[in-house]
Amino acid sequence: MKRDHKQAGKPVLKLITCAVAGASALGLASVAQAQQTLNIVSWGGAYTMSQQQAYHEPWMEQTGDEIINLDRSGNALAGLRAQSQAGNVTWDLVDMLPADAMIACAEGLIEPLNHDELLADAPDGTPPSEDFVDGALGECFVASIVYSNIVAFNSEMFPEDKQPSTIADVFDLENFPGKRTLLRKPINNLEWALVADGVAPEDVYDVLETEEGIQRAFAKLDTIKDEVIWWEEGAQPPQLLADQEVAFGSAYNGRIFNAMVTEDQPFEIIWDAQVFELDGWVVPTGKLDKVKDYLHFATDTQRLADQAQYISYGPARYSSSDLVSVHAEAGIDMMPHMPTFPPNFATAIQKDDEFWADYNDELTQRFDAWLAQ
Repeated sequence: MKRDHKQAGKPVLKLITCAVAGASALGLASVAQAQQTLNIVSWGGAYTMSQQQAYHEPWMEQTGDEIINLDRSGNALAGLRAQSQAGNVTWDLVDMLPADAMIACAEGLIEPLNHDELLADAPDGTPPSEDFVDGALGECFVASIVYSNIVAFNSEMFPEDKQPSTIADVFDLENFPGKRTLLRKPINNLEWALVADGVAPEDVYDVLETEEGIQRAFAKLDTIKDEVIWWEEGAQPPQLLADQEVAFGSAYNGRIFNAMVTEDQPFEIIWDAQVFELDGWVVPTGKLDKVKDYLHFATDTQRLADQAQYISYGPARYSSSDLVSVHAEAGIDMMPHMPTFPPNFATAIQKDDEFWADYNDELTQRFDAWLAQ
């Protein structure tokens, strides 16, 4: 199945305004009538903390509800399958990637969502279907943020006059020696391997849809395989970089931002060939009535703007963009740290969720076999 990958990322360019102007107060969304406990699944670390500060705590204060954070999003699809098969779904709301949401929706694990009925309008009355960025509203999915998969490096491990700057440098062991840590999945690694091998970012998925392209990506990964430490939890790359066990590490841009700003780590992000994508909420089947008021609140204009004050992820609503300016605690300008800041976005790759929904199982099997060689 061929798609026009070259056009995939253009609508998201509207997000480049996402860190300007001051905040304005908005009324709270409708609130739950009875106190309850919500089991909310997310990714942990700096990201869950941003959710806690931006909308979990305000919701609990407003309603008296208790929110229990569960760091299970890394295996959310498998978890939902297991709970569904056991007939005991204990998760009430799940933070999930769009490609997994497509699969979960097709399998009946999560609820279809009527976005304009369920979600809050923008302050000027614009309906959600027109206020969320392109691709943010799926049949069973509502995005909250735009984030990026990047490679960062520890600047203290390279001479001041020879700092890496491109994704090709990550694959250059001669000029930029040292261990690398990469996510133990084919996603992002195959894209970066092709760009490092000379494929234009806008052509990556067209090339990956060919057997020759897949082999080319794995051949490029072969060149650094012996120097890679594979990570599986998002907290690992910043720690490995801080300990100087690796010189480069792939990571979520918000994790690196948090380490740089709150821990004063000497990290730098290579924005070249960043793979950006959306992330957001799905509702397990049978849970919509329980969480609909909270979901309405947590995805409104003000809440998504508030979240962007705590972590360098762009809000998934256009109306949220102008309400963010500086980091809530450090006071630094958030614009240069956003994936959608124009200089950062110049060679960006929009993750193709349809591609990965179609080919993830096949490419994961090939990736695991390659690792075992």
